[in-house]
Amino acid sequence: MTRWCHAFAAACCVLQPAVLWSQQPTVFRIPVTGAVELGLAPYISRTLREAEEAGAKAAILDVNTLGGRVDAALDIVDAISRAQVPVYALVNPRAISAGALISVATDSVFMVLDALIGASTVVGGQGEKMSEKAQSMMRAQYRALAERRGIDPRIGEAMVDETIAIEGVIEEGRLLTLTADEATRVGYGIKVEGFDDLLDRLGLTGADVVTPGINWAEQLVRFLSHPIVSPLLLSIGVLGLIIEIKTPSFGIAGAVGLLSLGAFFGSHLIIGLAGLEEIILLAVGLVALAIEVFVVPGFGIAGMISILCIGSAIFLALIGSLPTWGDIARASGILFAAAIIVVAAIYVLVRQLPSGRGTRGIFLKAATAKDEGYIAGATRDDLIGLEGVALTDLRPAGTVQVGEERLDVVSDIGYVAKGARVRIIRSESYRHVVEPIDEGSGA
Repeated sequence: MTRWCHAFAAACCVLQPAVLWSQQPTVFRIPVTGAVELGLAPYISRTLREAEEAGAKAAILDVNTLGGRVDAALDIVDAISRAQVPVYALVNPRAISAGALISVATDSVFMVLDALIGASTVVGGQGEKMSEKAQSMMRAQYRALAERRGIDPRIGEAMVDETIAIEGVIEEGRLLTLTADEATRVGYGIKVEGFDDLLDRLGLTGADVVTPGINWAEQLVRFLSHPIVSPLLLSIGVLGLIIEIKTPSFGIAGAVGLLSLGAFFGSHLIIGLAGLEEIILLAVGLVALAIEVFVVPGFGIAGMISILCIGSAIFLALIGSLPTWGDIARASGILFAAAIIVVAAIYVLVRQLPSGRGTRGIFLKAATAKDEGYIAGATRDDLIGLEGVALTDLRPAGTVQVGEERLDVVSDIGYVAKGARVRIIRSESYRHVVEPIDEGSGA
């Protein structure tokens, strides 16, 4: 019995460190570095949910950014407001523009000794100041966040609008950016020596720090929405649709095109660039494409509608919900790059077609003008006046049976139903024009 007691005591001594370790508080340290882009928003939203599920005592955004997309920053602000775990920002060492907005949205902002926060005017891709509408929205967002935290809303507004003057803080005509000392003085930050000092101030000394990485799905979405990959997906998608429109049935080209466009729109839908409007436009474009391929073969109004709707959906998915001129320029650049790739691909395909005497691919090396005696084929005057039966619907082109011959023909009046009797009224080389002879067969 004594041996069992000693063994149990020894086991308790061995297990005690593990038990104590498991009782340490957990803190999530979430990096917010580089440009604030839409691929970052799902990552932060997901890691904040994981912090809640893990019972973390705090989630700390480790911020070092010069800014980025406004819509991405707003998505991150919304994720912070929904979080059921305390969220803090450590400015380490810069939170500029969109980074400042994200930091102010947290419960408290901590700043390392040489940190900076502010300069949140909404600008375009070339650094130009955007419209008053965009600035008004940003000022109001700062006011709302400041009012929730009980800090001076004018400080946040002065980070956006250089016309705002605050006595002892900033004079009119200068945009506000705060150092760690200045932010501490006006209540917008708390100066700390580093991450460990921050944990001490939060009463979380010795906490188990978890730094979540980017999962494979987020990496895939970021890859598919990358400015280099997006034009490739668009190019493959457009090429597939062009080939599909010019062929009489649905095949591999159409499937590859749809998969490429699906990858493009799927990734942009996940990161928040594409929305309901873009999906509706894409659906209308695909319906028009189906009509062009299956109902009215060839290229006509349905094909033009398809290209217009799909092109509009692509452009809107590239610029997002709050576009700046920089976003529009970037989207235009991606579309231009995709167009160049499509043209280059078509050129390469044409060059690879077999060349024969007098031709290169599908292009003639020499002209074969009609006035020089060249004709596409012998004129069949013997067919004029003959009657036959439509073997296919004429839309307006199709096939008819005339005696023992099957002829490719074109209806003179448009649609003619399969099985209708027709008469050949003109024969122009390979082009034979027919008209219906059964009453009511034409429409």
